[in-house]
Amino acid sequence: MMSPVVLIQYCVIFVAGFLVTTLLAAPTLLFQGFNWESCNKQGGLYNSLVNSIDDLAAAGVTHVWLPPPSQSAAPQGYMPGRLYDLNASSYGNEEELKSLIKSFNNKGIKAIADIVINHRTAEKQDERGVWCIFEGGTPDDRLDWGPSHICKDDIEYSNGMGNADTGEPFPPAPDIDHLNPRVQNELSDWMNWLKTDIGFDGWRFDYARGYSSSITKVYMTKTSPDFAVGEYWNSVATGQDGKPEYNQDKHRNEIMNWVQESGGGSLTAFDFTTKFILQAAVEGELWRLIDPNGKPPGLIGILPGSAVTFIDNHDTGSTQKISPFPSDKVMQGYVYILTHPGIPSLFYDHFFDWGLKDELTKLSAVRARNEITATSQVKILAYEAELYVAVIDEKVIVKIGPKMDLGNLIPENFKLDTSGDQYAVWEKLP
Repeated sequence: MMSPVVLIQYCVIFVAGFLVTTLLAAPTLLFQGFNWESCNKQGGLYNSLVNSIDDLAAAGVTHVWLPPPSQSAAPQGYMPGRLYDLNASSYGNEEELKSLIKSFNNKGIKAIADIVINHRTAEKQDERGVWCIFEGGTPDDRLDWGPSHICKDDIEYSNGMGNADTGEPFPPAPDIDHLNPRVQNELSDWMNWLKTDIGFDGWRFDYARGYSSSITKVYMTKTSPDFAVGEYWNSVATGQDGKPEYNQDKHRNEIMNWVQESGGGSLTAFDFTTKFILQAAVEGELWRLIDPNGKPPGLIGILPGSAVTFIDNHDTGSTQKISPFPSDKVMQGYVYILTHPGIPSLFYDHFFDWGLKDELTKLSAVRARNEITATSQVKILAYEAELYVAVIDEKVIVKIGPKMDLGNLIPENFKLDTSGDQYAVWEKLP
């Protein structure tokens, strides 16, 4: 027979283990906490988001992606200069950011920093009159670089002393030479400072095509983020009608290769393949939502555990509208990504401005209740022009499209959980 002390210790260990297991079982749900106009938010974005944390926690959000935090030549933060200077941001100051992240953490939500390191804007000109002298934002010389830290083929800014660019160019600002050891070390130190001093737990790599996957691997290795996602935004092949071609294997394979070559692990990538196929499919072409092997046609069909699915972001939607999801079909898109494999991401506009918070929260609850994860199994039951039906983990059935005649697709032991304009979700009865 156990002594009382041993019994208590055993119970504490058991309960702690149960709690850890429960927390780990919660499906990852990302939330983009800003849009293209958030830099103009009255009172600052950071202070505004504090008031929304309870709603995000109730929706099952586990990670929130925040905008670039540093001083920038453009108010949105994507033309950064003094990287350590978090007090010159349009979104708020350093203390407000730290307070916001702490408040998120208190609700079990981790903060993801938008890491813009492909390029930097300079603080002043060199003797040639070229803007290529960088200031890090500290009293010492950390991140204080010159023209030799710019890729030599970026001839508008460099002095020809750097290495060649390992990725695609970015004409609006100097392309940083990521093969330079000082660049690698000092950027890694800055990212680790964002973790230890500011409170971030992970990264969103902006413009990941701007430098090679081997460079991304360096920063992943040197900073060990809890979660990371890359913006590897490549163009889908289109037909003469301007619509995406049915087979997008080349597109999704490029993203998969980037993830794997960048080290894998906690690194994921935005599933642009699924976004572009899905937004074409909901326009009366739902047959697109199956590949020749009977699986989802996006990255979630070949590497679901590393795929972050989304409907829109600050570039594709918001006020930029580079490639927006059909506005009247947005909930159909969310029904798909919130019931399917991959790591779904909710967009600020849809959650706060479009009145979709309650429906998104319902769908998130279905996902959590049925323990749908990034690697859940999908069986596609119907894929016609106006009807898509799939069962996930034999627990949840989702229907998208205007067709109402479902025949015998929905078994009697499934109950309708939620429905809306051209979508419905059923859960298996206990």
